[in-house]
Amino acid sequence: MEWQDEGLILSVRRHGERDVILEAMTRSHGRHLGLVRGGRSARQAPGLQPGNRVALTWRARLEEHLGQFTAEPLQSRAGLVLSDPLALHAVMHLASLLRLMPERQVHGGLYEAADGLCQLLAEPLLLGAVMVRFEVNILAELGFGLDLSCCAATGRGDALTHVSPKSGRAVSAGAAEPYRDRLLPLPAFLLGEGLEEADSQGIDAGFRLAGHFLERHLFIPRGLDPTATRQPFLAILRDRLAIASKISKI
Repeated sequence: MEWQDEGLILSVRRHGERDVILEAMTRSHGRHLGLVRGGRSARQAPGLQPGNRVALTWRARLEEHLGQFTAEPLQSRAGLVLSDPLALHAVMHLASLLRLMPERQVHGGLYEAADGLCQLLAEPLLLGAVMVRFEVNILAELGFGLDLSCCAATGRGDALTHVSPKSGRAVSAGAAEPYRDRLLPLPAFLLGEGLEEADSQGIDAGFRLAGHFLERHLFIPRGLDPTATRQPFLAILRDRLAIASKISKI
């Protein structure tokens, strides 16, 4: 069996003296693993780094086998990822989110979103907002999507400001007022407004919102540590946003 596809490298694990096992999120074949012969060589190793976009060819005798990859670089982000802690932890967190998806299950939209996110590794404000959206997309792809179309109490689609932590449905400002301390703030950029409108406060609210449902529906039921990759990424991101806010006031 053989196929060609485009993929985003998520991880590379040593296998023997010269080979590696490559994990990639592909456009048309989902999250897929394969053996790369000579992947630790000086010729191949620089292109086989997390965050890089590559052209992949996969071959195996049977579909259920691990198979072998050959990979040709399309876009390298290794220099940024290896030199910037924020970029590194962003790619690590992105990979951990994609591993929530079943292996070899096609999710073309997630691939496009993940590759688009990697285009923003050097832009903390946009990166934060897009990562929140990506976490919300992961929830939706796994059947736990938030309903932000209209108010759960009134049915109206305007002035949505909060989300119920129980139902995952949006609540309008008026309906939310008596229960504000029990509801999760809903940042405007999750309602389709431009990412350029996102600020550090809204991004933080977005991560609290997405984190609540990730823990409830995915991390805790699967026995996963929600802090493993997410918290280091958020800690660095918040520091960068705080620095950027101070600079903007000078």
